[in-house]
Amino acid sequence: MDRFVKVYSQGIVSGMEIWVDKQTGVNYLFQFNGNRGGLTPLLNRDGTPVISPLPLKEA
Repeated sequence: MDRFVKVYSQGIVSGMEIWVDKQTGVNYLFQFNGNRGGLTPLLNRDGTPVISPLPLKEA
């Protein structure tokens, strides 16, 4: 079982993806440009992490 699922993707060589941890529901933003990239928790306006309701409904 894979722990993370990609729920959003934008771009090919340069772009962003949103990944969700299926155990905690925490959303992560992955931004990439060529062979570089970075990952960070996706935050709400108040600074708390975005958490998806579990279990996830996968398409």
